[in-house]
Amino acid sequence: MAKQTAEAKADNLQERGSGATRSTFADSYVMDFERPIVELERRIAEMRTLLLTPGMKSLSVEIDRMEKKAEHMREEVYRSLSAWQKVQIARHPRRPFTLDYVQRMCDSWLELHGDRGFADDHAIVAGIAEIGGHKVMLIGHQKGRGTKENLFRNFGMTNPEGYRKALRLMKLAAKFRRPVITLIDTPGAYPGLGAEERGQAEAIARNIYEMARLPTPIVTVIIGEGGSGGALAIAVADDVLMLEYSIYSVISPEGCASILYRDPSQAPQAAESLKLTAPDLVELKLVDGIISEPWGGAHRDPDGSAQNVKEAILASLARLKPLTTEELLAQRHAKYERMGFWLES
Repeated sequence: MAKQTAEAKADNLQERGSGATRSTFADSYVMDFERPIVELERRIAEMRTLLLTPGMKSLSVEIDRMEKKAEHMREEVYRSLSAWQKVQIARHPRRPFTLDYVQRMCDSWLELHGDRGFADDHAIVAGIAEIGGHKVMLIGHQKGRGTKENLFRNFGMTNPEGYRKALRLMKLAAKFRRPVITLIDTPGAYPGLGAEERGQAEAIARNIYEMARLPTPIVTVIIGEGGSGGALAIAVADDVLMLEYSIYSVISPEGCASILYRDPSQAPQAAESLKLTAPDLVELKLVDGIISEPWGGAHRDPDGSAQNVKEAILASLARLKPLTTEELLAQRHAKYERMGFWLES
C-alpha cells in the first residue's frame, strides 16, 4: 500500500502469513455445529481430485449434487444459530482482524504510534487512511494469531496508553475535520495491576466523554467481540454498525455465568440472556445496522466481508459528512439520550 511505514508493512505481511485468507475445510479450527458441513466439503474436495483420473468424469454430476447439499446445509445451520454459537464465530481465530480490513479496504495507510505519555500499545492500531476517496483516521483493536503474536498484541486487550493514543489521534482528526472510523474487536480492557495503576478507568471514561462531543463524524464497526468498556471506549459514534456474527455486551457470557449462576459452564444460557447479538441490539436500538457476512462467517471470505464493511462505512460517511458540526453533535447526543428509556403498560 502507498504511504506505509516499514512496521505497518511488516505487520501486514505477518497478518497475511498468519492465515487470514479464504477459509476451507482444511482449517484446523472447526466448531462443533459446523462439523457435518466441513466433512461434506472434505468429501467434495476428495471427489474433485478423482476427476483428474481418466474415466471418472461421470463424478461431476454427483459433485454438483453434493455441492448443492452443502450449500443448503450451510444456509440451514447459519440461519438458526444460537447466541452462544454466534459468540464462537465472533471469537474464531481465523476471523479477519483490523489490519486485515486495512489491507483490503484502504487505498493508503500510514500507521501512527504512541500516546506521547507512556508507551505505544500494540493492542490498538491507528493511522491515517483513505477509503473510497475519503481521508479518515482509522483506529481499531488488533488481536494476534499464534502465541507470539497474541502476546505482542496482548490478546486484543487494551491498556490505558492505547486509549490515550486513540484519543490523541481522534483529536488530531477533528482538528482537520477528518472522519474517525473505529473497528471493535476485544474481549475487554486489560484488567492487570499496571493498567489500573496507570488509570484504566479514567482513560475509558475520558474517551467516552471526549467522543460524545468530538466535532467530526464517527463511524464504528464491531467486527468481532465488543467487550464491555474496553469496546465502548472507542465506540461512541454517530453510526454504530455490527457484522452479522459479531457480539457486543457489557460482560462476557463466561463472566456473567460466573456471577449469576456461580458456574462458567452456563455461558450458553448467559449468552441468550445478555442479548449480545446484532439482531438483538438493533431491536433494542443500541446499534444502527447490521453488515452481512458470508455463510460460515467473515473468515470464510475475508475479501467479500471487507467489501461489505467498506460499502457500509462509505454509506455512513455520505450521510454524515454534509452535516454541520452543530447538526452532527445534536444528532449524536439525541441518539444516546434515547437509550435506556422504555414504557411499561
